[in-house]
Amino acid sequence: MQYNYKYRLDPPEALTETLLHHVDTCRQLYNHVLYKINEANDIPARYKIQGTLPDLKKWWDDLGDVHSKVLQMVVKRVYDNLSTLKAQNENGRAVGMLKWKPPREYRSLTYNQSGFKLKNTSGRSVLWLSKIGDIPIHFHRDIPENATIKQVTVKREPTGEWFATFGIDVDESTPEKPETPEKVVGIDVGILKYAHDTDGYAIESPDFSDERERLERAQRDLSRKEHGSRNWKKQCRVVADRHADLKRKRRDFLHKLSNYYAREYDLVAVEDLDAKGLVELPGNSRNRAGAAWGTFLRMLEYKCEREGTHFVAVNPRGTTKECAACGVKTEKPLWVREYSCPACGFEADRDANAAWNILSRGLEDVGVGYSESTPVETALPVDTPVSAKRVLEAGSPTLKERTASAVSE
Repeated sequence: MQYNYKYRLDPPEALTETLLHHVDTCRQLYNHVLYKINEANDIPARYKIQGTLPDLKKWWDDLGDVHSKVLQMVVKRVYDNLSTLKAQNENGRAVGMLKWKPPREYRSLTYNQSGFKLKNTSGRSVLWLSKIGDIPIHFHRDIPENATIKQVTVKREPTGEWFATFGIDVDESTPEKPETPEKVVGIDVGILKYAHDTDGYAIESPDFSDERERLERAQRDLSRKEHGSRNWKKQCRVVADRHADLKRKRRDFLHKLSNYYAREYDLVAVEDLDAKGLVELPGNSRNRAGAAWGTFLRMLEYKCEREGTHFVAVNPRGTTKECAACGVKTEKPLWVREYSCPACGFEADRDANAAWNILSRGLEDVGVGYSESTPVETALPVDTPVSAKRVLEAGSPTLKERTASAVSE
């Protein structure tokens, strides 16, 4: 299985200048390759472009300062971006052309297969990069012994911090998924309640109002600075720090929540949401973007694969209108948060009803069938609220006894 492990780097000033020089050289090569492709009548093969790199080094001295594999990955990056545009065009999306990269939009370089090594020098971990040197690294967690490091991407964030992301292959067999899942759950995601599941738990959306307020205040201060001045550059760093703080806290919440569902259940059913399309809809787009539903579903999918849990993404159409007990559809405006079926009398929270429908569809998709107990038998009269703060602090979104006792210990 393939994973990414990310670590913070602490390069001294001299190595920082070297890293910046290498990144900018890669950026210029990216623009050069893009120019050559646009100049040609037909897009040449990627390996044909890579074959011209030795000749380029003869008159482009800066290329000789950069490891050859890094230069090859720059060419691959151009062609990967072209493939992405082509795929979007085939899916009916209006796409433009690739543009040249300015310095602020190109901040990373990648070593593939060779040119890097993890070392321990004088009791401290360092990352050795060819033609750059030893860079101190904050090695906060070990890489599995049965893992092979395939590549390393070094990136400078807008905050000025440097990070190294290791792409590793772990030599382990994927756990077999149970043929008959016993612990199953359906999850309906939203804004007021981030996740509502069929076990009767409603996880609140995390409150990042303080973080957003600090970010907006920093952005207002930035707008008052003279563009390009020393104070403007200093305030740009403050804005970047605020953005990074908000991003870290959001991803921490999503990691803990997705990890819980992947480990605790044999089957997880969710909606197959077009997250990007939902954000583009008029009205409340800021909250939809902040919910990061697409990121949550991607995290949940790969963690379910890692844990041997069935992950099923079902068609979300009609899940809030269809009665989970009898299947009768009832039109309800969005502001009505309680579901009441006029046919069978089933009553539940609107999101809880949707979660049951999602679970039923998920069980059908994997060929298991419906769960033995019906929503009428198992739905709680009032769903148990779970604070997002509890998820962030304790790493568990439930109030089960074993979780509570583990936290108290």
